[in-house]
Amino acid sequence: MSTTAAGLSTATVRRIERAAGGAATRAVALMDAKLPWFRTLPAAQRSAVTLVAQAGISGYVDWLAAGEAARGPGGAAVPSVGSMFGQAPRELVRWVSLRRTVELVRVAISVAEELFPALAADPDEASAVTLSLLRYSREVAFSAAAIYAAAAESRGAWDQRLEALVVDALVRGENDDSLASRAAALDWDLTRPVVVLVGNPPDGDARSIVADALGVPTRDGRWLLLGQHRGRLIVVVTAGDADELEVAATAAVAAFGAGPVVRGPTGVGLPGAIRSARDALSGMRAVVAWPQAPRGVPAARLLPERALAGDADALEELRSTVHAPLQAAGDTLLRTLDAYLDRGGALEPTARDLYVHVNTVRYRLRRVAELTGLDPWVSRDAATLRAALTAGRLATGG
Repeated sequence: MSTTAAGLSTATVRRIERAAGGAATRAVALMDAKLPWFRTLPAAQRSAVTLVAQAGISGYVDWLAAGEAARGPGGAAVPSVGSMFGQAPRELVRWVSLRRTVELVRVAISVAEELFPALAADPDEASAVTLSLLRYSREVAFSAAAIYAAAAESRGAWDQRLEALVVDALVRGENDDSLASRAAALDWDLTRPVVVLVGNPPDGDARSIVADALGVPTRDGRWLLLGQHRGRLIVVVTAGDADELEVAATAAVAAFGAGPVVRGPTGVGLPGAIRSARDALSGMRAVVAWPQAPRGVPAARLLPERALAGDADALEELRSTVHAPLQAAGDTLLRTLDAYLDRGGALEPTARDLYVHVNTVRYRLRRVAELTGLDPWVSRDAATLRAALTAGRLATGG
């Protein structure tokens, strides 16, 4: 009796070959019965999975016929095992996870183990068929793992390119449909709060360093996007709520390289990210004028430097958030603030100039702080107030 390279008789292999089609059909039916998620797949995806199941079982016949002699250097799987996944479209690795693929293979092999050993021409060959099925299923598992690993590497490279495009679009302020679709492809939840930080890149792999600082996966686009702009590292951080975002943004600051780090304002979605990126980059250009600026300084604290550097948005923010509220409150607060700043922050001379009690000056300055969020008793805030008064009067003519 002639035998194959696998040690099975030709008659046994032919019987298995004739039964392969029915086994594939039965395997698909069993998948439908045992795997709830398989039943919910769209028709095109079910068809692709069915092709793989059929190719896998028919490939087993080729594998039997070839046996160990067809294995490549180093024990590589025979071509029929690796090529079985070529029957389906590339999208299969996105439609069906590796875990589910293993479930499919398990069902198909269980059908083969039930049917094929009974087809042995000689009862002594039944155990050899079972053993060959175990070896074949191992090869299929290795082949599937290699395909999914390659797909993951390819997707990782694509995601990184896509991420760079998204960050570049945020920097350029290009809020269009293509940006929204790219962000969605990265699993970015646009309903979450977002903040952008800018600074010098660290030594080493920036992504891993920042991700470790935040305690998130390096490819988790829902939480973290990275890019570079003119040698600066751009970090886009999102979180579930404002408190979570504050913790994440503070942690991200430590991951930047030496030098200043500027944080944009918190926003929501793409418009918020664009505004945050714009202000953070503006602050990064201007922060050199404030050598004592803390790392992670908010861009809003750099309004005077940004305005002097030519940032029209910063100039308008000084007018709208500082000068306009004071002007709306009446002339008294503006005159008091002017006198206080002119006197170098001395209360008694200010009170004498205004012919009021010193406590009245204190009360008015507290009102200034309440309206603007800037404390006149803090030298840094006092400088911002002076810049705002100047910007506002230049705009209004007085």
